[in-house]
Amino acid sequence: MPSKKALSLTAMAAALALGLTACGSDGGGGSGSDDPLQFGYIFPETGDLSFLGPPQITAARYAMQEINDAGGVLGQELPEILTGDEAGDAAQAGDAADRLIGQDVDAVLGAAASGMTMAIIDRITDAEVVQCSGSNTAPNLSTYEDGGYYFRTAPSDLLQGPVLAETIVGDGHQTVAVAYRADDYGEGLANATVEALEASGAEVVAQESYDPNGTNFDAVVQAVANSEPDAVVLVSFEEGVQVMTGLIEEGIGADQMYSADGMNDETLAEKVDPNDPGTVSGFKGTAPGVDNPEFEEGLTEFDPELEVFQYAPQVYDCAIAIALAAESAGSTDPAVFVEDMPAITSGDQECTAFAECRDLLADGQTIDYQGASGPLDFDENGDVTVASIMIYSYDDEGTHAPLDFVQTTP
Repeated sequence: MPSKKALSLTAMAAALALGLTACGSDGGGGSGSDDPLQFGYIFPETGDLSFLGPPQITAARYAMQEINDAGGVLGQELPEILTGDEAGDAAQAGDAADRLIGQDVDAVLGAAASGMTMAIIDRITDAEVVQCSGSNTAPNLSTYEDGGYYFRTAPSDLLQGPVLAETIVGDGHQTVAVAYRADDYGEGLANATVEALEASGAEVVAQESYDPNGTNFDAVVQAVANSEPDAVVLVSFEEGVQVMTGLIEEGIGADQMYSADGMNDETLAEKVDPNDPGTVSGFKGTAPGVDNPEFEEGLTEFDPELEVFQYAPQVYDCAIAIALAAESAGSTDPAVFVEDMPAITSGDQECTAFAECRDLLADGQTIDYQGASGPLDFDENGDVTVASIMIYSYDDEGTHAPLDFVQTTP
């Protein structure tokens, strides 16, 4: 994390305070080390990314069940997870964070959107509460001053951008226009993609930002269309549907368009043209994703109504990693167990399930947790160092399907 020395002093001070008060609380938002580990989440229950809410919420609850079925953390069952809605709104996400901290949460899962995390990260990490997101990809989060309390199991867009660029160039495109939302997510992924496109010999003929909260996107549509590209990248969330339909009206086909995780939506065809799902045929994109049918089967058994799985493995891994760090540290105090977050992903003994990993720790072994989303190996910035990127597309029926999974490292 940014300052390991400062973090160590924080943990030492917290440990001293705990020694002086039998089971008192720490100075931050977390509960005392003798209390059960309390999770909370801040996910998009409403808003532009609400389609990402169900898989992330389900994955969090699935992890809670697995942990409790194994006897809980440090012999205590996990309480019901505390909830919060980021709603695509910084003020609402901030209110959710304040409420969780006020309820003595020890760890927060989320937010889903990088911009929403930027709106709440200071509140959470300043309270010495561990935060772990399974879907934040903005590059600037790698070096953000978080006191060492922020982690993510989704890869930085510095890893996704080159895969997206390689997909575009591999399809034979050489002149590319990029339209992106003017926020942390949009700027980070757009810049990473442009850099990789140019390194591959492609020409970026337009790089246009837009206000994601706008209601009219004609200006960016015209700017992109006037650049006469043979491919277009849309770094967008739900508002990208309006940009996409505008470009189609300008004569640019869906098979010339590419996007990323923000538009990785199985209902995209219906949103673009409910009368002709084939309108989106050939549309491609990339998103952090893994080929793990065993995990998806287990998640489906847990929630048979779940249809979307995006970022579910990553959120599950956040929860399991936090629980294992508490086991490793012998404490549910986040100021103490945060020190063990990197350690449980870089030890000697590989393990994949909470109970298996916990038992190895109890035997005095060091563990290397291999997550549902792959090996984590948290680095000094709380980032994963290995990423699996899915390439997806839509067919003539408007059906979404993965084409390939690419393993990538910095």
